[in-house]
Amino acid sequence: MNDMTPVQTTLKDWETDQEVRWCPGCGDYAILKAVQRTLPQIGADPANTVFISGIGCSSRFPYYMESYGFHTIHGRAPAVATGVKLANPDLDIWLVTGDGDGLSIGGNHLMHVLRRNVNMQIMLFNNEIYGLTKGQYSPTSREGTKSPSTPLGSYDHPARPAAFALGSGARFVARGFDVSKKLPEVLKAAHAHQGAAFIEIFQNCIVYNKDVFDDFAAPKGAEAQQLWLEHGEPMLFAGGTRGITLDRDRLRLEVVDVVDGDWEAAGVIVHDAANRSIAHMLVEMPFGPFPMALGVLYDDPRPTFETAVVEERAKASEGKEPDLARLLGKGQTWTVSGTAQDPA
Repeated sequence: MNDMTPVQTTLKDWETDQEVRWCPGCGDYAILKAVQRTLPQIGADPANTVFISGIGCSSRFPYYMESYGFHTIHGRAPAVATGVKLANPDLDIWLVTGDGDGLSIGGNHLMHVLRRNVNMQIMLFNNEIYGLTKGQYSPTSREGTKSPSTPLGSYDHPARPAAFALGSGARFVARGFDVSKKLPEVLKAAHAHQGAAFIEIFQNCIVYNKDVFDDFAAPKGAEAQQLWLEHGEPMLFAGGTRGITLDRDRLRLEVVDVVDGDWEAAGVIVHDAANRSIAHMLVEMPFGPFPMALGVLYDDPRPTFETAVVEERAKASEGKEPDLARLLGKGQTWTVSGTAQDPA
């Protein structure tokens, strides 16, 4: 988040004249609209907003936002975004990446922007497949996934984006999915956080990995498998009939039944978004025996990277007059004369 004067806009103010070129039915459409609905609600200014992306289906995002944008190279969006933020710390930066772009070729860059805590929102669209290059398996593809590059099924153990973010030192980690009506609230929370805010967004690839998230993200009928987390609220799901408790002897989470709404008697724990240990347990919960943890899993801000850089620059230049000629003439210098054809 950045300190900024709220500007009144509408969803239409954030739409461009560019043809949106995703496959019909792609989950990216829903995410695009969620972002365009969110920005007016937080008072964002198009003239102060930058969308930066890498390569992939998700990375076409900057073309469709009426703001500044930068479609960079494969996996390097975090490095470019860091440079933009350091050049102008007042800009409101949204980084858009995917499971392949962000966790394969760009995994090291993503790790560094998270550990440094550069102040920006990072949306990772996870569809568990390489969509743009026609369906190869990705770092998040499940074991057994059949694709052109794994015709007999993948035997790789998949990366977990939220766990990766926590392990990299992220101070804000959240989850949502493309068609969820709650996604804008997750985006607002990310924007309110001071520092690198990481949001994993489960996104349906209609062509190469259709409905892979339907067990918990189907438009209808999957609500019982969703654990929407809110700070200070009990971890309840399935209409309040089930909840999450902590086995303190074995230090692990468990599912319990809640009778007559008495969640306290069932031992259901209250979500503390600043509890990093519980956040690690939530992102590691195996889906099936457990629901999918969604919403803000972890939120515990600390000083940002660009703040430290600005302070260091100010301290280093204190009491000094800018003099480029003197700087260039400092230390060893020499004069080159002559030409290539007639060297001196």
